[in-house]
Amino acid sequence: MQKILIANRGEIALRIIKTCQAMGIETVAVYSEADKDMPFVKAATKAVCIGEPPVNKSYLQADKILQAAIAEGADAIHPGYGFLSENAAFARQVIEAGLIFIGPSPATIELMGDKIISRKTMEQAGVPVVPGSGEGLKSMEEAINLAETIGYPIMLKASGGGGGIGMVLCENEQALKNSYASTKSRALTYFGSDEVFIEKYIANARHIEVQIFGDQQGNIVHLFERDCSIQRRHQKVIEESPSPFLSDSVRRRMYDTAVKAAQAVKYSNAGTIEFIVDEQENFYFLEMNTRLQVEHPVTEMITGLDLVKWQILAARGECLPLLQPEIFSAGHAIEFRLYAEDPVRFFPSPGKMTTFKWEEGPGIRIDFGYQEGGTVTPFYDPMIAKCIFYGETRKQALAAAEGFFHKLKIEGIKTNAPLFLAVLSNNDFLNGQYTTSFLANRRV
Repeated sequence: MQKILIANRGEIALRIIKTCQAMGIETVAVYSEADKDMPFVKAATKAVCIGEPPVNKSYLQADKILQAAIAEGADAIHPGYGFLSENAAFARQVIEAGLIFIGPSPATIELMGDKIISRKTMEQAGVPVVPGSGEGLKSMEEAINLAETIGYPIMLKASGGGGGIGMVLCENEQALKNSYASTKSRALTYFGSDEVFIEKYIANARHIEVQIFGDQQGNIVHLFERDCSIQRRHQKVIEESPSPFLSDSVRRRMYDTAVKAAQAVKYSNAGTIEFIVDEQENFYFLEMNTRLQVEHPVTEMITGLDLVKWQILAARGECLPLLQPEIFSAGHAIEFRLYAEDPVRFFPSPGKMTTFKWEEGPGIRIDFGYQEGGTVTPFYDPMIAKCIFYGETRKQALAAAEGFFHKLKIEGIKTNAPLFLAVLSNNDFLNGQYTTSFLANRRV
């Protein structure tokens, strides 16, 4: 593998470029007209403009991206996350063109991308799933009857996708009636299918995910867990490892279950098994992400491993560099997603960053997408950087984070840095006593 095209932008494109440079691999960046001055464009060996700023005219243009890869002599494509990363049709296009897709097989992406089918697959493998409908709902009446059987509150979910767009919390029958048609409509718009299903809503839950990795020889390992419970509108904001909530016995069972889930679909490359965990530490399969995660640096910090390098090695058919007995974790890491947004209302705050300065130090890693003087446009996710902190203990990692955000200086746009300082002074958070409702239920 001599040259990799990166079908993404911002901090993840720059992150992939850094690993490729360390491995002696050339890179091709693709960019929209709005991103021509971005750091990742300048860092790549070669950069190709693929269209206008809107994603449907640039970063979602599979044909243009593939044409650029072929024209520039790339022999592989790394999709990053978001955009086309979990698009099975794109993965097939790449492979049919004679290139390597750095990720799992198209069949696996397709299988785990359908939440109803993935639920069935996990049930058959003996993996616990949240009580809910085993099939897509055929009518509102069926939804109402099933919700009464399961018991409110319930989550109404799109089968084809997740996140804030693909799910609605319904506290009662009227809420379900009000949400049914609109959820199906949004599902069709964003995921290409209006199929929806119901799951029991787990109150006071934790969102825990396990990083898994597989190779083409059938080896599968876990790389420990990440607690992703600090969310707003079902979108992760802060992630840490190890989880301050899990007991060691449950943690070990969760690892074993995640590996079993990956084995059930003969998984290869980087993936994540996501679980929802109730107050009694009962855990249930939520979904599998068939790609690298935004929060992968947390795992890299506690293991000392380069997950992008592992992806490249697995994609070119090599065995995993380490097997389970050789993989260890040490210390504590926590990631904060720094966004250009109003810290209270969570609305995007695009604009030019006239000032963007921070102090480096031990245990501090900043994966940035923008530099001082750069403009955060309204066309894409407004994440400026991922700020990751490491310490021998959780207390040390949090202290590093607090010191960093007190000294961070950003001018020209609003950011969610004030929210992080409020979280870092909250006793429940400091004591590890938080759930997925943490930001919604209180003023931190």
